[in-house]
Amino acid sequence: MKKIYMLTLLAGGSLSAFSQQSKPTAPLYTARDLTAENMFSVNIEGPNFDKAGNFYVVNFQKDGTVGKINTHNGSGEVFVTLPDSSIGNSVNFDSKGNMFLPDFKGHNVLMVDMKTRKVSVYAHSDQFNQPNDLCINKKDQLFASDPNWKNSTGQLWRIDKNRKPVLLESNMGTTNGIELSPDEKTLYVNESIQRKVWKYNVDKDGNISGKTLFATFPDYGFDGMKCDKDGNLYIARWGKGTIAVLNPKGELIREIPLKGKQCSNLIFGDKDGKTVYVTLQDRKCVETFRVETPGKRY
Repeated sequence: MKKIYMLTLLAGGSLSAFSQQSKPTAPLYTARDLTAENMFSVNIEGPNFDKAGNFYVVNFQKDGTVGKINTHNGSGEVFVTLPDSSIGNSVNFDSKGNMFLPDFKGHNVLMVDMKTRKVSVYAHSDQFNQPNDLCINKKDQLFASDPNWKNSTGQLWRIDKNRKPVLLESNMGTTNGIELSPDEKTLYVNESIQRKVWKYNVDKDGNISGKTLFATFPDYGFDGMKCDKDGNLYIARWGKGTIAVLNPKGELIREIPLKGKQCSNLIFGDKDGKTVYVTLQDRKCVETFRVETPGKRY
């Protein structure tokens, strides 16, 4: 009976559990649409997940909003609308679950209380240009890129838990994507216009040293960056429509083609951390692809 039962299943038996187990998985490194085109403004950016697995992307439907997006069917709703004509450019969460947004229009870093949805200014400096992207360590210290697009220059900041901004470096190129390695001992910062990626050593207090050129490219631009669990760095190559993957030595090991060209940022998600979610500014939508190695926090 057992052999007959198994043969029946293999011949197309109707048990749903077997069908689910044998369902083919999505091919690796192949871009698919999550949302419809034109669901966001041209400033779509900052995809990220909270601890509960909820997915957020800035500038849903129009500038100045944060959208909450359903990862199963691609639908969305406005989670919060920012006050004072602010426009967010990235989403990050601290250990307590608070949301942080660099506000490039208001020259602030904003904080959102996820329970009340109240938006407040977490950090401000008259020296800020246009806070662009953030990453955060386990001590809840924020690192922020701060470009001046008009002058093709940039700065690098750390914002401590006392909310005080600390200028780590000025006189840089157009600072944009920023990311910490899985062990938080290396900080990566790219310069979009100059097409350079720099790396720094990071000590236990969040101070940086040992600036080294990690990688450079001859064409197109750079935007957001994220690391996987093995320390490989995924870089959004704005204008080319690919995600470049560099190993910890700075060697290009893969380039993943997307449907759109203006990829602005990315994040690893899903329960296994092996789905990459990418924001596309030309298509104003979110694309996804599957990978072999999960993101650094999985």
